[in-house]
Amino acid sequence: MIQPIPGEPATPPAAVQLPGGFPSIAEIEKMTPDEIDELLGLKPKFDIPPAARHAVEKVGIIAQAEGGFPSRSLAKQPVSLVRAALKGTRRPLVSRWGHILLRRTLASRIDAPAGMNPVEFAALRTAALNSLGESYAARALVQDVDTSNFDSALTDAAFDAYVATGDFVGLCPIVRLKGDIRKDAQWQMSRSICDSFSGDAREAARELNRALSRGIAPRIDVLLAQRYAGAAAEGGRAVNIEWNDVTELNPWRYSLALALGIQVPSNLRQGAGPYYDRVAALSPALGLADRAAAADRAAGEGILSSAAIVDLYGQVFADNEVTGDAQARAEQLREAYVAGTPAARLAAMHTLWGGETPDYGRLVLTAYAAARIPASADLADDAPALIASMLAAGLDRNAMRWGRFVSEGSAGWALLALAQPQRSGTVGAGALESFFGDDSSSNQRKSKFLLAGLAGLGRVDAGTAREAAGQL
Repeated sequence: MIQPIPGEPATPPAAVQLPGGFPSIAEIEKMTPDEIDELLGLKPKFDIPPAARHAVEKVGIIAQAEGGFPSRSLAKQPVSLVRAALKGTRRPLVSRWGHILLRRTLASRIDAPAGMNPVEFAALRTAALNSLGESYAARALVQDVDTSNFDSALTDAAFDAYVATGDFVGLCPIVRLKGDIRKDAQWQMSRSICDSFSGDAREAARELNRALSRGIAPRIDVLLAQRYAGAAAEGGRAVNIEWNDVTELNPWRYSLALALGIQVPSNLRQGAGPYYDRVAALSPALGLADRAAAADRAAGEGILSSAAIVDLYGQVFADNEVTGDAQARAEQLREAYVAGTPAARLAAMHTLWGGETPDYGRLVLTAYAAARIPASADLADDAPALIASMLAAGLDRNAMRWGRFVSEGSAGWALLALAQPQRSGTVGAGALESFFGDDSSSNQRKSKFLLAGLAGLGRVDAGTAREAAGQL
């Protein structure tokens, strides 16, 4: 240490010059830890060590060896076409098989088209998966992109996926690294939740109290966030959740309620929209009876496979605490598989189908049971429903066994005429006219779809197709 010269005063240290506009000590004391880190330049730009970072190429969760599409499948496609197709996917598809194929495409480990930013491609794919109700696939897809590479579009899509899956803590790496990318109320509440789970429960509680007093979001949304954040605090915090003044659901409050194990009032849940059925069918936080009630839609749209919905009802059947409609359906499904005679198994399926026009999700549910019914002329009247059920799960070969027992021009014949892997010869005008004559659907809708399908497959000659189109 250098000693001062005796008799001379010590030189005082030079004053530190702070940047203009630097906050005062009092202002710093009011800041959150994130704000202080940002002020001092301590906020990290990356949350993953360099050796563990992912490339933004080939983002996806299904490799080609696992059944995904080749990585270069879209490399030479026009960027504008791919962008328009993905942006245009904002609702579930009409076709269950179209849904399944599109999900596989979006989840495949593929490159962006030449000229498209890979992060934009990931954001568009994630948003499309969210629109299809495939929130778990969407979440897995965004997890294949390092948080440091997120832009606002990918952040928005990731937020929707994490909320739909009830994984509010999973949002925290994005919230901490991209804290200023959004300013909305739900994002602010997410930041408080993450502060609480990272050890700063007091600051999180203060922020949520401010949010409640300022009314930045509906009261129920803030209270649910307080309850969730409080789970990370010592001893938790008592937050009373009341639904009396709540008139509708939104994804935030529904998923938080599920994650917290809070029962959503039936009057809010009924008629809330198909989004909530898609979330409920997949949610591990929800009871089996509630999941089963939502499973018909999820199976009909392709979110649940036939095997998955049967597994769900297997759990329902095995759980003695599940009662009511769900347990009754589980028992009927068991009968559809193991009853002693084909007639008894078929009767159980009719009970599950209910009514003259079965719900498509129920056809998916009974597909493998339908495949166990032996094809026979005695059951020809039930052939259309059995064939439709088998085809709903892709059991084409089983369905084809009914070909010699269905009469030409019947509904069962029409299904098989479209489903045959190969066909020798074309469909004649007489068979079409017979089907048209028995078609009682609104505005002969089934006849139009049959003709369009046969024409698209090249299974009706051009002249017959023109004449039949004229009739319709």
